[in-house]
Amino acid sequence: MDDPDIQLEYKIAVLQHQQNLMALTIHQLQVSRRRKEKSQRRYWVRPWIGRRRQFGLYDQLLVELRNEDQAAFKNFMRMPPEMFDELLTRVGPSITKQNTTYRDALDPGLKLALTLRHLASGTKYRSMSYGWRIPHNTISLLIPEVCQAIIEEYKGEMMKCPTTPDEWRAISDQFMEKWNFPHTRGALDGKHVSCKCPPNSGSLYYNYKGFYSVVLMALVDADYRFIWVDIGGMGSASDAQIYNASELRECVEDGSLGLPDPDPLPNDNQDVPYFFVGDDAFALRPNMMKPYNLRGMTQSERIFNYRLSRARRVVENAFGILSNRFQVLLTTMQQQPATVKLIVTACIILHNLMRTRYPGMQNQQLDRAENLGHDYVPGAWRSGLNMQDTISVAGSNTSSREGKRQRNLIKHWVNSEAGAVPWQDKMI
Repeated sequence: MDDPDIQLEYKIAVLQHQQNLMALTIHQLQVSRRRKEKSQRRYWVRPWIGRRRQFGLYDQLLVELRNEDQAAFKNFMRMPPEMFDELLTRVGPSITKQNTTYRDALDPGLKLALTLRHLASGTKYRSMSYGWRIPHNTISLLIPEVCQAIIEEYKGEMMKCPTTPDEWRAISDQFMEKWNFPHTRGALDGKHVSCKCPPNSGSLYYNYKGFYSVVLMALVDADYRFIWVDIGGMGSASDAQIYNASELRECVEDGSLGLPDPDPLPNDNQDVPYFFVGDDAFALRPNMMKPYNLRGMTQSERIFNYRLSRARRVVENAFGILSNRFQVLLTTMQQQPATVKLIVTACIILHNLMRTRYPGMQNQQLDRAENLGHDYVPGAWRSGLNMQDTISVAGSNTSSREGKRQRNLIKHWVNSEAGAVPWQDKMI
């Protein structure tokens, strides 16, 4: 270190190091200041959102519709004011929040009305934020919250699967009375509900129609009410796959559903098990009846298919009513599968509530028979969009020997004096 040149180089190095430290400190201070400036909001609440009570849809338009045009209110909310009031009374307490020192909580009626309008129209959150004057990120939180509240409040009352023989027989009696098909425990079918591709899901949700979807599998009674649903199946799966993996099939096979024992068909003396009716996607079993293959059918087989289709199209009508009333099901839903499941379940419960409280409101949407000849008239739902059918995969349409025997027995019954109806020959 006695060398002057070495001492000079050392001093220069120390000075450079000090300069670098100073430059780094200045840079960190500048970055910190920029972050602080960036984090400061321009508005705590945007002025146009703050004028929600003066110009928002809930406090202005809905009040006008309720007072001046209840038919328009019913069209906008997809339900009459009385049903909206019932929902608000029962669901309101669970979606009510406390006011804070920063802002007042959203009115529970506003939350419910906004959610119902989203279910009815399928409008995206950003578009809804302007009319309702609520930020889109707030809407994305409150809609699942309200749907969950509806499910928790009404599920046990409005979507209860029968568990006793008498309850199943009551459903069977309805099918026989309305649709002339015996021993039917319900009509089973599946539909695709379009959604965006979930992250890291590959092609699991990609269906045969060429879009991503979750599957709604449903069992419907003779009055178009859903009595059991399985929501969330991946779009690539078929009806048979989802049903075979479902809790319903497991309960049917282990006897925990409380199904009635086999007994004779009307005006007959041979015991026949009670069964579901479905389309060709399902495997033929004693507890699942489906149509005969269309190729090479005989006259008696055609009559059987017609009689079965009268019972089976109940589930098609239920899907049609559901999707035309709650048109969010006809859009490509942008939520994740868990939220899609919440929304679809809430729609089904509201559908059942409507069928229970106001059954006449949806009758124009249904397929119906007119005149004494029971002429078939397609329902209004068939003229609009509807959810896509699911289909079977190769190898899933296997038929059991016992199922074939039972189907042939019912075929002979519907073609005999014991089970025939006067108009069936002219309908095929």
